Amino acid sequence: MPIARGYAATDASKPLTPFTFERRNPNPDDVVIDIKFAGICHSDIHTVRNEWKNAVYPIVPGHEIAGIVSAVGSAVTKFKVGDRVGVGCFVDSCIGCAERDLDREQYMPGLSGTYNDFEADGKTRTQGGYSDSIVVKEGYVMSIPDNLPLDASAPLLCAGITLYSPLRHWNAGPGKKVAIVGMGGLGHMGVKLGAAMGADITVLSQSLSKKEDGLKLGAKEYYATNDPETFKKLAGTFDLVICTVSAEIDWNAYLGLLKVDGSFVVVGAPENPIPVHAFSIIPGRKSISGSMIGSIKETQEMLDFCGKHNIVSEIEKINIQQVNEAYERVLKSDVRYRFVIDIASLAA
Repeated sequence: MPIARGYAATDASKPLTPFTFERRNPNPDDVVIDIKFAGICHSDIHTVRNEWKNAVYPIVPGHEIAGIVSAVGSAVTKFKVGDRVGVGCFVDSCIGCAERDLDREQYMPGLSGTYNDFEADGKTRTQGGYSDSIVVKEGYVMSIPDNLPLDASAPLLCAGITLYSPLRHWNAGPGKKVAIVGMGGLGHMGVKLGAAMGADITVLSQSLSKKEDGLKLGAKEYYATNDPETFKKLAGTFDLVICTVSAEIDWNAYLGLLKVDGSFVVVGAPENPIPVHAFSIIPGRKSISGSMIGSIKETQEMLDFCGKHNIVSEIEKINIQQVNEAYERVLKSDVRYRFVIDIASLAA
């Protein structure tokens, strides 16, 4: 079996360390990828520290993967050696379904996560992108447009699609007023993508410290949520509010920002239950919804959209030896706006 090298978590309380492991043998419908860059997602930290109580060690994290095809199986038709490709949050889907749902597969049973999960055989553990290679079924590999830098494209495979999907589903575009709550790794992608779709984008952030960035990336307005006047001034303003933060917020105050028939969409994952008063939603026929990544079909659509509009993530590139330090900086919001690991540093 092919040997891969990477960094893994072996315990919730220990730092990630170098790790050598076996990848599965490629099947006829598989694509073998030399990983060049891997983005760091907050989900990686939640998982390796077992904050979601589902970790099975050892874990090689990483589901924002950008690389180059190094080999293809005999049945592969979409890719060839040398192609620029990406792999996102899952590597198989609908294992228990009679037919794959190309539009909503991320919500179907039997999803195989890129790491801390099982391959389709139900036995082989999946391991992620903090490594030098990966073997993935052709249907779960995506093309990265040639005009986009590979390093800054990696976060599109999670952060990008996590914002693109709700923006598209709730019809963000000309004439729509959209607020993005949080100006971080997810939020800054919402600003870029929403602006490119033609929506009127406002950022709602705890302070004005990133206002210059927000306006430069496409926001028309930027407000501090630590100022009570913000909620008075913006009451009844937005068709859509997308919340990217996992911190505790005043949910009822934010719902007051919606127009009649407005939607508040949660993509960040708060630890505690959401406390909402019925009369925060009943009078305006408002809704609270959730959204999770996107299908492979929609993720490719997002990548093509980004290629057309020259959209990538704002990144800080690091060597893999800095991953544990980067985790601590993510928790302090000390990155603008997404860490990306240069996998070539594994050889150092």
